[in-house]
Amino acid sequence: MKIDPKHLAQLSVIVEAGSFQSAANRLGTTQPALSRNMKALEARLGTSLFQREGRRSIPNNLALRLARNGLAIRLAEEQAGIVADQAAKGSVGELRIGAPPIVSGRFLSSVLTKFIRANPNCSVEIRTGLVHELRTMLKRGQVDLVFGPENLAEPVDGLEFENLIDDGVRVMCRADHPLTYLKHIMSSDLEAQIWLAHSRGSLLRQQTEAAMIASGVRSMQIGCETDSIRSVLEIVAETDLITTMPMATTTPYLEDRLVFLPFDHPQFHRPLGAIRRTNSSSSRLETRFLQLLSQRVHTKG
Repeated sequence: MKIDPKHLAQLSVIVEAGSFQSAANRLGTTQPALSRNMKALEARLGTSLFQREGRRSIPNNLALRLARNGLAIRLAEEQAGIVADQAAKGSVGELRIGAPPIVSGRFLSSVLTKFIRANPNCSVEIRTGLVHELRTMLKRGQVDLVFGPENLAEPVDGLEFENLIDDGVRVMCRADHPLTYLKHIMSSDLEAQIWLAHSRGSLLRQQTEAAMIASGVRSMQIGCETDSIRSVLEIVAETDLITTMPMATTTPYLEDRLVFLPFDHPQFHRPLGAIRRTNSSSSRLETRFLQLLSQRVHTKG
């Protein structure tokens, strides 16, 4: 038996209000129109829903049971209206972000916290990976947006880049490393050190080697190699090994244990920003997230 859900919703209001007239006032309709709808519902059911006591219509047990269903319908309609309103404002939906491990850590945590608080009905998914992994995720549609280095976005792959910050690479060591006492860091000083190297094939490894060669460092003594950012930070903080890390995204991890050396080179330039598929349009959620991210960058900068 198919019953008009609107009639059940109106029945629940009648039960709550205690009279047809009060219910009609709440619903913004007339008492005769509401009475006609209840008679139509009774006709559909083949039984009465009210008993007369003087001038009052008292709902019977069947009416009370059906009124509970009507209340559920009203609540569902209200929730649907809230969700629709939030969707129109861009505060509900799904945001899927990809980022390299160092970027997806503390650098993004404050932005994500603000975003989640402001969009409690939005589902957020964070995926981490190396550059080639992130590029594959983006091209396959597994993420909507990648926050990473410009090198990741190649036009030939149908990707576009929006610059947000220069996350320049610098040489990093423990806070009381012998190199920190030098006024000027020379290429010979770096050549004499033992290095903790990033994984082969990573952009950071390639960029470091290119910068060292361009700076006159003829060879790098590799004492340890890892693809774990946590290992990089812990090992460098407790040994004489030196390494390179992107400055802006690593600064939150330095505390008083690690420092960047005053040694720079144009090869260390590392634009960081939002990467999307060229043929994809930005959602309101993406735009909102990038606005928060941009605010963080300018505040810190």
